[in-house]
Amino acid sequence: MSLLIAAKGFTLGLSMIMPIGAQNAMILNQGVQRHHHLTVAGLCAFYDIILIAIGVLGGGLLLNSSDLFFSILTWGGIVFLMSYGALALKAAVEADTNTSTTTVTKKSFKVIIVSSLIVTFLNPHAYVDTVMILGSVGGQYQGNDKMLFMFGAMLASIVWFFTLASGAAKLSVTLSKPKVRRIIDFLIAFIMWLIAASLFNAWVNRIILTVN
Repeated sequence: MSLLIAAKGFTLGLSMIMPIGAQNAMILNQGVQRHHHLTVAGLCAFYDIILIAIGVLGGGLLLNSSDLFFSILTWGGIVFLMSYGALALKAAVEADTNTSTTTVTKKSFKVIIVSSLIVTFLNPHAYVDTVMILGSVGGQYQGNDKMLFMFGAMLASIVWFFTLASGAAKLSVTLSKPKVRRIIDFLIAFIMWLIAASLFNAWVNRIILTVN
């Protein structure tokens, strides 16, 4: 039974982080460049571990119980995701009009660390996934079961981020081709906006339930 609870945390954790988000997009880009990709994966996993712990140990229940916190996180996430999607679309369009002179500028180690902090802690959608959703489910367990669920969710972040970074690095020759990079950028833009729309829909549904 204990292993099943850990497996549930792992499975739910994967379902939260596998869709392309800001963290995944950054890890994918660094993997394609083969530039500090494992470091970025480790940093993002570490940040997720912190957020998951906060959520499961009580932070998720606090956020879910407050309509104000929920609204702030939701609209912050919508603005962040729309902006990130616009930047990805811009990159795709610019690459499309300038394929013959495509260059990749590698970021310094300090810039990479700051960027990883930004795409995690200034991305409200990360709080929705880790603190609110995983926190709400994990908060239903008690004692050792709660710890097992939490560790399962944490392991999911570690496994996924390092798998993504390693896979992108191995396929970097293919993924770095201008046409493929344009497709990736267009896909990232679409998914960012799709997630933003889902956040808006969740906010509307919560407002309707509150009013009724």
